[in-house]
Amino acid sequence: MKRFRHYNRKRAIVLACFGSVIEQQKYLDLEEKVKEAYPDCEVFTSFSSRMVIKLLKKQKKEIYKNLPQTLADVDMQGYKHVVVVSVNIYPTDEHEFLKKIVDGFKYFSMANIGITNAILTTTKDTTVYLKQLNEQVSKEDTANLYVIHGTPKLNTIGIDSINYTSSFLELIDKRNFTCSLEGAFPYFHINEAIKTKIKEKGFKKVQVVPLLLVSGNHYIKDMFEIKEDLSECFEAFIAPSLTNSESFNLLELEKTQEIILNNIKDSFKMLGISHKQMTY
Repeated sequence: MKRFRHYNRKRAIVLACFGSVIEQQKYLDLEEKVKEAYPDCEVFTSFSSRMVIKLLKKQKKEIYKNLPQTLADVDMQGYKHVVVVSVNIYPTDEHEFLKKIVDGFKYFSMANIGITNAILTTTKDTTVYLKQLNEQVSKEDTANLYVIHGTPKLNTIGIDSINYTSSFLELIDKRNFTCSLEGAFPYFHINEAIKTKIKEKGFKKVQVVPLLLVSGNHYIKDMFEIKEDLSECFEAFIAPSLTNSESFNLLELEKTQEIILNNIKDSFKMLGISHKQMTY
């Protein structure tokens, strides 16, 4: 086992993000938050979108790598314990893809590698998160249309997390309605039914609440198209930002970052790193 002597660095954290040409800085800001919480760890950021990686290189001359490339670099540098952070809202396709990559690396790397849950995976975290979010965004006499990105397959693993989000939000507040962009109940296939339901409850104002980590292309294109369609019947607007950013996003919310940091701590525990050995 001579090779093990080359694993002489302690801990590394790899943020596994989908990425955004427009909003990649928000992921880098998250990286800084993680560095502050874990000053004894080296923190890396990877992007899974090949289009994002290519465009960032072409347009901004910035070089980013995907998760396999980043893990190869981390392994070459000799980190003993590595936590990959799934920066995904739900444990669906993207999260499962990350898990497969991590499982593959375990076959040839001598590092101890783990992966966190997606952000809204546990019932407790999801319930508290959604209730708090609803309290923050809701306005008197205004309907909330929560827009979930969704997943294209109805049998995708993790889809229960999406269904729970939709059911919970509609159950806790009569002002709440839900739809998706690309998944079950896509807005422009059910928009007339949604408008009818909102009218029946007597609302004249509707705010569109994007359940997106960052306000990238989907925000700029899809949310404004939904707002314009709703404007035919209501005074419609997109939910204002809850942070210092101009546009509404979930990644910068304190609760989102709290869950991510707790997930990292839990993953290190699963790798056998005791609480006393942790900075955070």
